Amino acid sequence: MSLAKNLALLRHLPKVDGLRLAEFGRSADVSSPLEEVTGFGDNPGNLRMFAFVPAQLQKPRALVVVLHGCGQTAAAYDLGAGWSTLAKHYGFALVMPEQQRVNNGNTCFNWFNPEDTARDGGEARSIREMIAHMAEAHRIDPKRVFITGLSAGGGMTSVMLATYPEVFAAGAVIAGLPYGIASNLREALDGMFHSPQRPERELGDFVRRASNHRGPWPKMSVWHGSADRTVNPGNASEIVKQWLDLHDLPAVPMAETIVDGYPRQAWWNKDGETLVESYAITDMAHGTPLGLADNDQRYGIEGAFLIEAGISSSYNIAKFFGLTGWIPDAAGKKAGPGTSKPALSPAPHLARSIRAAVAVAEEPAEPKRAAARGFDLGQIITRALTAAGLMK
Repeated sequence: MSLAKNLALLRHLPKVDGLRLAEFGRSADVSSPLEEVTGFGDNPGNLRMFAFVPAQLQKPRALVVVLHGCGQTAAAYDLGAGWSTLAKHYGFALVMPEQQRVNNGNTCFNWFNPEDTARDGGEARSIREMIAHMAEAHRIDPKRVFITGLSAGGGMTSVMLATYPEVFAAGAVIAGLPYGIASNLREALDGMFHSPQRPERELGDFVRRASNHRGPWPKMSVWHGSADRTVNPGNASEIVKQWLDLHDLPAVPMAETIVDGYPRQAWWNKDGETLVESYAITDMAHGTPLGLADNDQRYGIEGAFLIEAGISSSYNIAKFFGLTGWIPDAAGKKAGPGTSKPALSPAPHLARSIRAAVAVAEEPAEPKRAAARGFDLGQIITRALTAAGLMK
């Protein structure tokens, strides 16, 4: 069942069960380590809270909020996108709010309902309460709270970043929509199917009016399949425009590179820190892209709206959040979750090292390197051999 049909059923048929999607959600519940948390605080949006905290947490402690798509449960999306596996490997806490069928006939977050998208109201307030509960219970660093979501969960990610921008260091929207473009079902459908273009300032003002916050603003990563027929890919451009305006960045990308075969655009600040990035997953339909990560691990399993694409969005988003560089402090012990992976033969390791070295040489990752597009093949091979452990 498409997201459009889910939204159309939202108010008119609240008890209708989207059979295939509901079964997918239920079957995944037993495979996720998520545990339900009750009594987390005010819950005007009537959402359920699920969380996972690994035995080891990196310092300072970080929290990632993950919002599922329509027809999914928190556990189903966790299984599919692999977030609890990432949390174990890299030592960060996870909270996954879950929509209830009584609120929405097909378990979509209500990203366009005014009562759920305003600061201190509805579903937005419920998610904020979950974050506050996790921060207090697990001593989360307030500067290391992040959020991501798929589809309607992506739309609600935009809501949270707009209504509580001071809470988040960064966010990532997958096949979602910008904040403020819809306040009823008709506008939501128009945004999904047509993605009307709006001026950058108008999009930015939607966010500015959502709170009294005036910066600094969260960083933003945007992901969208070019063959998405459920949420128009033009929404990715509109989200990028919204956050470029907030960060006062130019419309022209500062870097255009290829990552795992897909185009990525990036914008950075004067210190070289990437503030906005956008991935266009060529020929991919509506869903979250899955694939091998840079560390040769796979996060997630294919399923409804979880698509093998040769690139791990979950891993790359965690990397954008700054969460993948952690190595457990386990002196004298076996390698911890940040380093646990099967041994690799030199060949694939070397191939990956060469690809990485070429990418570094080709990409002006910082302003200082913007003009350095030429590279020496001998230096690249030497660097790759060293990285593969075949040369000192």
